[in-house]
Amino acid sequence: MSVSLPADRPVGRLDRYLVLGAVSLAGLVLPLSFTGPPVAIPAIAAELGGSPVALNWITNAFMLAFGSCLMAAGTLADTYGRKRTFATGILAYALVSLLLALAPNLLALNLLRLLQGVAAALALAGGNAALSQEFHGPARIRAFSLLGTAFGIGLAFGPSLAGWLVQSQGWRAVFLSSLAIAVLASAFGVPRMRESRDPEARGLDWPGCFSSTAMLSLLTTGLLLAPERGWSDPWVLAALIGALALLALFVRVETRAARPMLDLSLFRLPRFVGAQLLPIGTGFAYLVLIIVLPLRLIGLHGYSAIEAGALMMALSAPMLLVPFAAALLSHRLAAGVLCGGGLWLAAAGLVWLGAIAGQAGAAALVAPLLLIGTGAAVPWGLMDGLAISVVPKERAGMAAGVFGASRVSGEGIAIAVVAAALAGLLQWQLRALAPDAGAALGQAAQRLATGDAAHARELLPGLDAAALRHGYERAFAWLMYLLAAVTAAIAWGAYALLGEASAHEATPQSATSHAGAACADAP
Repeated sequence: MSVSLPADRPVGRLDRYLVLGAVSLAGLVLPLSFTGPPVAIPAIAAELGGSPVALNWITNAFMLAFGSCLMAAGTLADTYGRKRTFATGILAYALVSLLLALAPNLLALNLLRLLQGVAAALALAGGNAALSQEFHGPARIRAFSLLGTAFGIGLAFGPSLAGWLVQSQGWRAVFLSSLAIAVLASAFGVPRMRESRDPEARGLDWPGCFSSTAMLSLLTTGLLLAPERGWSDPWVLAALIGALALLALFVRVETRAARPMLDLSLFRLPRFVGAQLLPIGTGFAYLVLIIVLPLRLIGLHGYSAIEAGALMMALSAPMLLVPFAAALLSHRLAAGVLCGGGLWLAAAGLVWLGAIAGQAGAAALVAPLLLIGTGAAVPWGLMDGLAISVVPKERAGMAAGVFGASRVSGEGIAIAVVAAALAGLLQWQLRALAPDAGAALGQAAQRLATGDAAHARELLPGLDAAALRHGYERAFAWLMYLLAAVTAAIAWGAYALLGEASAHEATPQSATSHAGAACADAP
């Protein structure tokens, strides 16, 4: 049985690669929507005003909607068509980006960011699922390595692009740039993309969609609020407990559904579970450094934004080349070896970075940052393809949605946990330097964790800048060792679960035999 609907013409190689280019453009612009707008917040505040909490929701609103809707978007793609879902998402994203550039006030901006997150989820889930229909075997791994590279570039270089646009054209240009890229992705991809869907779909699993979206909404809300309110805050606890309760409800609903939106038996497959671990590993090894390091360099060491950005290139530059190299190596090396080995490299780089904290200048940071970036880039370029190839291609949308939700949730957990860990380590170090500071220690630690050394000194007048920097560097070193331990543990888990099979080995049939899912005919 074929999952592709009848087409007017066969799709040639050029059309397939134009579709790949379009989905990669979408993969570039979506993370730009996460990393770019925060840079524009000061300029937005100057024009539109707003409280710090309301301004933070420029970022939070997008992440909340995006993370919450990914799993449902994957099911929509399987049920109503991958092309239709991608086209709806990317066109809606373009329209909302235009409206964001015209936003008259902060309330309208935040509401539009919610809609932009929903559109982004549709575009990503539909595009990923569509790629799985166009490319097979080694070609699929290469295609998804390009998509992973585009995603990494958008994530890493979004702040630099946004900063340049804000300075040269104003904050509205940030959203106009997203509009331009989305229009290009739509123009190249939609006319050439074949429609496909799950032929066994019998309508949407509404109870599963509602319970999963509500569960992910509460989880994302809790993770977003935890760094600023603390883990013991009643709203944070209520959100996380509610997410656990809805998770239990979701599992109950899905085990009873005739055609569930998430086939829970897939979690019996080691390779499927291993693929879900990978974004958690890259979140702890790579993504958190994109946030923590600039705060350290600018706030504690007095670097300018341009100088900090230049040094961060050592961490981000491997994303330009290494995913392609990993795709080529996937012909010879097992997925577990590649992904586990990459994360072990990143763990070694984290240990190195911790060992030289406070003892070396900027030049000495380049090598460990390159090692971390190189190690993280190996699974980064493979994990999208691994997550989708392990399931029957009829359920590619489901796999894309589950992996996307795992990715966003894992990265959110990494950011929230690291923010709390750094604040706790700083408080521990500051207590040794100023044992009589009392309650001011916690406030000073929170300020230092965000790079605000000036206010931390006001809270602890007995400590000079050198003492604060010394305490920060010791806490930073311990944080790097903890991140290395977590990354190494995930690397071992990925190696064990992904096994000795090659990264491009077709496994839907084995998934079917174990999980009982329907299997598509081989192309």
